Parts: sequence; C-alpha cells; structure tokens
Amino acid sequence: MRWLKSWPKAPGLNWFRSLANRLCCTKSRRKTSKLSCCKIGLLGGTFDPVHLTHLHMAEVARDECQLDEVWFVPAKVPPHKQGCPITPGETRIEMLKLALKGIPYFKLSLVEFEREGPSYTIDTVKHLQRRYPECRFYFIIGGDMIAELPAWHKIEELVQLVSFIGVGRPDVTRKISHPWARYVHQVEMIPSHLSSSLIRKRRQEGKSIRFLVPEPVYEYIERHGLYHTSGKYSRNKGE
Repeated sequence: MRWLKSWPKAPGLNWFRSLANRLCCTKSRRKTSKLSCCKIGLLGGTFDPVHLTHLHMAEVARDECQLDEVWFVPAKVPPHKQGCPITPGETRIEMLKLALKGIPYFKLSLVEFEREGPSYTIDTVKHLQRRYPECRFYFIIGGDMIAELPAWHKIEELVQLVSFIGVGRPDVTRKISHPWARYVHQVEMIPSHLSSSLIRKRRQEGKSIRFLVPEPVYEYIERHGLYHTSGKYSRNKGE
C-alpha cells in the first residue's frame, strides 16, 4: 500500500494517530453527523448556475468511491476568471442551497468566502484539513479537467495533500499522458455536454432551461430574471 513507502524509522505517537485515521477512513461509508473519521468529496466551481450534471458528478463520485459526504465549494474569486463578470456570490449560494436541499449527504461549504483573494484549491484543502483533521478529503473534477492539472497552482504539492477523483469518460481521459494524471482515480459517468455557460446562452436566446437545472433553481432563475441578455448577470463566457 502507498503509505508503506513512507514508513518512518522511529514513528511517534502522532504518526500512529494519523495512520489510524487513514485506515479508519478506508472502511465503508458511515454516518458523519459528528465528522468522525470520514471521507469527504470536495466539488469546487463557480456554479453560475448549478445544474444537474454537477449533482450527477457528485453522486457518481460518492457512490463509486464510497464517500460519506460531498461538499459543494463555490468559488468567491475564481483565479481563472478574475476580471470577468460573474453572478454575485450570494445569488450563486442561494441557488446551491435550493439544489442541495433534501439531500443529506450533499453539503454546502462557504470556506472560500471566508477569505479574500483568489480561491486557489490548495489553500482551500489546507484550510479544511486544519479544521477537520479527522477527515480524509478527495477533490472531484470533471474528466476534461485532468488535462489541465499541470497548470494548477502548486499542483506538485496539491497531489500530495489530497486524492483526486476524475469523473468522465475513461476511454478519453486515460489517453492523457502528463505525470499528474496518475494521481487521479477515474470513474465513469453518463456523458453530458451540459455546462453553466450553455445554460446562460440558452437563457439569452430565450430558450427553456427547464430540466437542465434542479426545479427549485429553475424557479429561482425565472423569478429573479437571471441570465437574460437585458436582465441580471447576463454573461456567456466560461463555466
């Protein structure tokens, strides 16, 4: 097993505690109301807006990797979208709350709204590991994101801190040959071309987005007139 490669010559008490936590967290999923030795998936994104493929990705990762919970982590300031128009955080958060309501193992984490500046994944992971040392975290990404890992901020350190789950089409993603791809556990999901940018585009074209987003999110978007060309937060580039 991977942890045997780093066996210390003189392990101390803290090391044994850490090992016990890791072994405990590899067992089957369990109730985590007290976050006791749990496996947590992190799904980050702008969620502008959250849609059904986001939920399906989270469910596939949870089921395939036996995660106890999946935390949706909206970005306050996405590093790759600095300077671009983006729907205000409070609006994106409200849509996420509506999408996750009634799903006990899907949670909303506002950790990236607790600090200023760009929302780098490595900073988020370190913060959560300090806050919840009893938990083991897995970062969930779409299969298309695997090819972009070399450009991630401090990726060489990040892959040592957290396990990656790539959700997509393995027949495509397995062809990616950069060195960071080997750190990603790949799981398959039903192919989908749905994206937040597509939803915004359809709204601007006056087309229906019903059944592309959770029904409460659809009603919220309609009620507040979001993403119309002449309405609030009408942008069409990026995710």
